[in-house]
Amino acid sequence: MMALENSELGKKSDYVDTYTPSLLHSIARSEARHNAGLTPVPDMLGEDVWTGYEFSWINTDGKPVICGLRVRVSCQSKAIVESKSFKLYLMSFANTRFANRTEVLSTLDQDLSVAFQAPVMVELMELTQMEATTASMPGRCLDELDVRCSSYERNPDLLTHGAADVQVRESVYTHLFRTLCPVTGQPDWASVAIEYAGPAIDSAGLLKYLVSFRNHAGFHETAIETIYADLLSRYDLSTLSVYGRFQRRGGLDINPFRSSSETSAPIYRMARQ
Repeated sequence: MMALENSELGKKSDYVDTYTPSLLHSIARSEARHNAGLTPVPDMLGEDVWTGYEFSWINTDGKPVICGLRVRVSCQSKAIVESKSFKLYLMSFANTRFANRTEVLSTLDQDLSVAFQAPVMVELMELTQMEATTASMPGRCLDELDVRCSSYERNPDLLTHGAADVQVRESVYTHLFRTLCPVTGQPDWASVAIEYAGPAIDSAGLLKYLVSFRNHAGFHETAIETIYADLLSRYDLSTLSVYGRFQRRGGLDINPFRSSSETSAPIYRMARQ
């Protein structure tokens, strides 16, 4: 698996529009987690859901075909794929002829399974499917809480307990989440949903903690895993899930979902996506 310094991230790139699977750049999950300080890695299930909005190829009559793309890969895969390389790979289909959608799907499945070092689930979506009404995250929005924020580097010490001896089951979310790409420093914006059962988490402290990622450098996947690990280490939770719905960059969005019990992420589309 190539090291990150060999990727196209943060570099000027030539855009290839004929099928080139070698553009995909794999990064070992273990390496990404180690660099993020996720040692030991918490027990967790879940997956990463990628959505592509700019995917096209040429049919045998020379007519362009355009559709949406969804790729789902387990968080147990041995590798992640660097997002810019994924974008460049998808763009390489643009002037390549394929006999039918089955051939396109087979090609995507073969290449991405190798890159992620795990089975993937690939779906081509009609544009009418992409036009589906956007959804809201379930539960209570934290964003209207009257809090004073001063920490913009990840600070788990902001996490505090709610009412003493109160056990709850609740879902909360925020649209205020931001991290920075660890290579380019570009901002990555997301809505983050947290569902848990166990001792009450102080809502104000939780919001301030999530805001503290604002200048945190990390990949989408490890940022969500860090939140998951921090919550598990601070609270005696019986169930926990953390879901990040990130805004697209280069026609791709990445949506990591980590859970103590569920392997599949809920599928919906936020207004900013």
